[in-house]
Amino acid sequence: MILEKEKNWWQDAAVYQIYPKSFYDSNGDGYGDIEGIRQKLPYIKNLGVDVIWVCPFFKSPQADNGYDISDYFSVDERFGTMEDLRRLIDDCHAMGLKFVLDLVANHTSDEHPWFKKALSGDEKYMNYYYFKDPVDGHEPSNWASVFGGSAWEYVPRLDKYYLHLFHKKQPDLNWENKEVVDRVINIMQHWAQYGVDGFRLDAINYLYKEPDFPDVEPMPGSKYGFANQHYANKPKVNEHFARLNREVFAPYNMMTVAEVAYIEPETAREYCGKHQPELDMLYIFDLLNFDQDGFDKFSPLPFDVKAFKQTIFHWQKEMSEIGRLALFFSNHDQARSVSRFGDDSDQYRDLSAKMQGNAMYMLKGTPYIYQGEELGMTNLNYEKIEDFCDVEVMNTWQEKVIEGGEPAEKWLALFNSRSRDCGRSPMQWTDEANAGFTAGTPWQKVNSNYPKINAAAQEKDEKSTLNFYRKLLRIRKGLKSVQQGSVTPFDMESENTFCYSREYEGETVISVNNFKNVTCRVKLPRGSFRVLLSNYGDVAKVRGTVTLRPFECLTAIKE
Repeated sequence: MILEKEKNWWQDAAVYQIYPKSFYDSNGDGYGDIEGIRQKLPYIKNLGVDVIWVCPFFKSPQADNGYDISDYFSVDERFGTMEDLRRLIDDCHAMGLKFVLDLVANHTSDEHPWFKKALSGDEKYMNYYYFKDPVDGHEPSNWASVFGGSAWEYVPRLDKYYLHLFHKKQPDLNWENKEVVDRVINIMQHWAQYGVDGFRLDAINYLYKEPDFPDVEPMPGSKYGFANQHYANKPKVNEHFARLNREVFAPYNMMTVAEVAYIEPETAREYCGKHQPELDMLYIFDLLNFDQDGFDKFSPLPFDVKAFKQTIFHWQKEMSEIGRLALFFSNHDQARSVSRFGDDSDQYRDLSAKMQGNAMYMLKGTPYIYQGEELGMTNLNYEKIEDFCDVEVMNTWQEKVIEGGEPAEKWLALFNSRSRDCGRSPMQWTDEANAGFTAGTPWQKVNSNYPKINAAAQEKDEKSTLNFYRKLLRIRKGLKSVQQGSVTPFDMESENTFCYSREYEGETVISVNNFKNVTCRVKLPRGSFRVLLSNYGDVAKVRGTVTLRPFECLTAIKE
């Protein structure tokens, strides 16, 4: 029997996300690995988190950096062995850390045995995927891949197209085939029995596609169009989630967090329903889409603090009583937040990084800290296209520069500020060669600012971003109002600040944050407040109206 306290173990947790390829290389081959994660567990534990979420390390051709899986039961040799994984999970548990597995179930690699059999013409396995006849000699529809171009790939031998919402080497699984669902559940049960404590579910709300694959309005300058209204968050997805919960999540007491995009609050509440919960929490990518034109990350808009807080507080309100939100500024698919939403200059980088942590992680939900965020790691400064690695970058470069003739300088600047490579550059451990990430040649070029920004230097500095994060998580865990209380925004008309109060059973805490390089004034809620955390470090109490310096933040408790 699972006790209620044990059942809800994840509710007070904080999560540390690891992109293994870039975290720490233990054997000098240039790739981060599982043993490297194990060696750094004391660092992770000392940060004050409770859970590690590790991005995919399964066998993979690495067309999409491991999110194209060819064997769900084996570790890719570049990351180590099954014995390494066993030691890592056992050491996590010995240290009181939970281990969450990143599971990709919307698609497989085209090198997975199922797809290889499908390509041979085996009808059983062709029905594991979406194979369709040509229409008038071309694709079955004009759906666009998330990575650009058509979502359909032609197979001459079969005279058919297959669907891939992502890379052409990531064919989508057909979840309307019960046998597919049975086999995915078998994969999940295997890892639950192995000892993993939860799943981060990649692109999991795309499981049902409307069977006619209707054409959509093309995007400007393209014959293809995003068809998310025909495959994201369709009603049948709930049936799949309910079965997964019934057969895997609930029986094994798993923590589940679903990556979801294009989602409306009503649907989000269904996924995390109070009476019929399917998932524990949601990782809503749309939270960070307010600074771009629609879903195009390479069409950035100026950072609008008002739009940011309206988005955040909207979701805080909509999910206040049901489920939980993942709280995050950064991840492996996003640019570095201190560069994107703050100021990464030498003068303000440290203050910006601390302020962002204070702003996000005192909200209601579960903190997800992405590796290097706690150091204030920044975006890139690469000088040539060959320095980049991401397939999305390469596809865009081909389309816009090689074929479209657009200025290379424009796109290099965009890639340095908005690409997924920004968040995937190697972790900066020391000021030694390659930032102490590897003794070999790193798979991706290290950011050149590592001599100034690295964990070893920040360990020695009690006022560093790293030590601020440690204090932040410690304070957060000790405040009932932050763990369970209501969220009430204030100073909403300001174009500079992000402020809110948290209240629970007589405890009131405020979080006050200035996102801009300006001085501004904020009228606080009534009462006197003792400061618990501040990035300037020279304020003990506040009341009435306070003057905030550039990028200043504080968390304070009502006396």
